[in-house]
Amino acid sequence: MLRSALSCNHRRCPRQIHLKVYFSSTALTANNKPPPKHNDKINYNPDISFSNTVDPKHLQYPMLSSRDLESHRKPPTRVRMLIRDFIEDSLYNPHYGYFSKRATIFTAPPHCGGVEGGFDFNKYRDSAEFEVDVAKRYREFGNGEEDGPGRQLWHTPTELFKPWYGQAIAQCLVSEYLLKYFPYEDFKVYELGAGNGTLALNILDFLKTHYPEVYDRTQYTIIEISEKLARAQRHRLYQQGHGQVVEVVNRSVFQWERKEHAPCYVVAAEVVDNFAHDVVRYDLKTLEAYQGVVAVDEVGEFVPFYTKISDPLIASYLALRRRLSLPVPLPRFLRSPSLRRVYASLPFAPNLSPPDYIPTRLLSLLKILRTHFPRHRLLLSDFSSLPDAVPGLNAPVVQTRVGTTMVPCGSVFVQQGWFDIMFPTDFTALREMYEFLLSQAGPDADEQDELSYARVSPLASSTSPLSLGAGFFSSRARRSPLDGVTSASGLPVGERKSSVFSHAEYLETYADLGKTRLVNGENPMVGFYENVKVLF
Repeated sequence: MLRSALSCNHRRCPRQIHLKVYFSSTALTANNKPPPKHNDKINYNPDISFSNTVDPKHLQYPMLSSRDLESHRKPPTRVRMLIRDFIEDSLYNPHYGYFSKRATIFTAPPHCGGVEGGFDFNKYRDSAEFEVDVAKRYREFGNGEEDGPGRQLWHTPTELFKPWYGQAIAQCLVSEYLLKYFPYEDFKVYELGAGNGTLALNILDFLKTHYPEVYDRTQYTIIEISEKLARAQRHRLYQQGHGQVVEVVNRSVFQWERKEHAPCYVVAAEVVDNFAHDVVRYDLKTLEAYQGVVAVDEVGEFVPFYTKISDPLIASYLALRRRLSLPVPLPRFLRSPSLRRVYASLPFAPNLSPPDYIPTRLLSLLKILRTHFPRHRLLLSDFSSLPDAVPGLNAPVVQTRVGTTMVPCGSVFVQQGWFDIMFPTDFTALREMYEFLLSQAGPDADEQDELSYARVSPLASSTSPLSLGAGFFSSRARRSPLDGVTSASGLPVGERKSSVFSHAEYLETYADLGKTRLVNGENPMVGFYENVKVLF
């Protein structure tokens, strides 16, 4: 999800000003001094303070998951959890999570003068004038009274370029549907995390106006984790006359149980950047992987430490990454045993590699798609890179809005519910994992095999009983046919494999660019968000 008014890759943003702010799970003292710091355990530390032991009381805390914490009405104390559960609880807890209680979605005010309240792009002289108007309206929208640091405001290209951005997605989906399934199958769309419902509204309005015969066969399902947003989506779409074709399901996609046997399209637009990640670090002597855990003590302070890999989802991801021969998550100088020994012998040398943030929840989604949506086609758009990230590989941006300024932080261990935590997506790795998982018709590998495999050095050979089939990396552009499923010709033709597009490539293919072109010929819908890619 996009949180700044403009793309930072397109132009430097005001939010790039770094303010010196201390964040903690507890409030500042009366003298406004920063809270005391807790050193990482079994870890190198930015304060050059090391420890190979963990306080025994922290190890006695119960180990909880984010689902266990859903009933908690305030952030817990005296607990342990994996890093992904801490992030997921911070963002999605129904009682204090960032998206459940704090975040507000920016949308253009109705007096903008454009279509359906969107901006009238054709009236702006150039992108500078457009940016000034966006910033002005962003300030107006964010002036609501809120407790805490400020109103937590964010937006997506769907909102900034409505309805034209949503219509581009609609054109992409309907073109594929008309080519492959119409009139023999219904047009089924599942949208994950629909925000204000703007994308769904723009898609359905477009179909109703330009493809009424497809609209009559449309079944549009929204899977929304936020109860507040689900109510708003349902009200808005029913009010706009789409109640007969829309179903809003208030549930996390990770708890989805219904199986869709028919062909369908799954849309995840600016969603997976807020999927929780785990943290893995490698012992510099043995290169054994350790998983990140955080303890929350009796006063609500965070104590991160690392343990041997025991979580099945982390093990599954690490095993899959090695099977696919994806890039080793180590700095180049740590890949050589001799250089590693020299480095480890230096004064104050760390004993673990830099943090590696791995997209375990994204892996969960891919497995759910394979199991519950066997004939789906995925359209996923999100960030491929982000500025101002915390230290580490594939690290997130952690930020909150203080007044009218978005302030980036230096750690993921911040007060639950007040901070946006957003990750970049490695689209090359995503595509490889996605296509490999869809090619596996059987059950997942044995859990114990994956645990053993995940603990091996990432530099070791990937040859194992779990290695890829010889034909996986063939040049064929299609997946293997599904049993019992034939094409319109009656032949068992496999689905076309997915491709990765730049944001501009995708829009130039499917969007009506004349609607967002400025007077001087610039097109902000194409030019902005250069750090966004699309998988389809």
